[in-house]
Amino acid sequence: MKRQLRQSGRWLYRRAENVLAAMLGLMFAAFILQIVFRYLLNLPIGWTNELSVILWIWLVLFGAAFVVREEEEIRFDLIYSAVGPGARRVMFLISATALIVLYGISFPAVWDYVTFMKVESTAYMKIRFDWLYSIYVIFVIAAIVRYLWLSWQAMFGKAPKEFDPTKAGSGV
Repeated sequence: MKRQLRQSGRWLYRRAENVLAAMLGLMFAAFILQIVFRYLLNLPIGWTNELSVILWIWLVLFGAAFVVREEEEIRFDLIYSAVGPGARRVMFLISATALIVLYGISFPAVWDYVTFMKVESTAYMKIRFDWLYSIYVIFVIAAIVRYLWLSWQAMFGKAPKEFDPTKAGSGV
């Protein structure tokens, strides 16, 4: 059961990476199309710029919610990497608790704002803003669930890993 769950998780992770790659490819194509129409054909079009902005918002928040792993997060680690496992555990739990509480407190306002924005839509593509901003609701829920899970692991499992700058990479 555990093995099958882990395999399903890996499969979903790869599909999330595929979605990110597709969004990035589409954003690049819209950018090139915008350049061609504006500078070669002298026919500026606005929907390509709008699409690029929408894809950028979704790319960042979707990626942060489902693809970026904890060890790939950007952090200030001068003190964190200099202390032992017990102190790292405490520092992580304080940070995770702060994030969970702040996201939890802000969630009702986020929900209200996103659902209220159904009255507006984008200028060119006429996408309702509630659909556009719904990715932020998904991001907040994913962040809360992630940090609850990581907090559980930090309390009852191994301490968070020490950062090793010699093994830092771009996530590949």
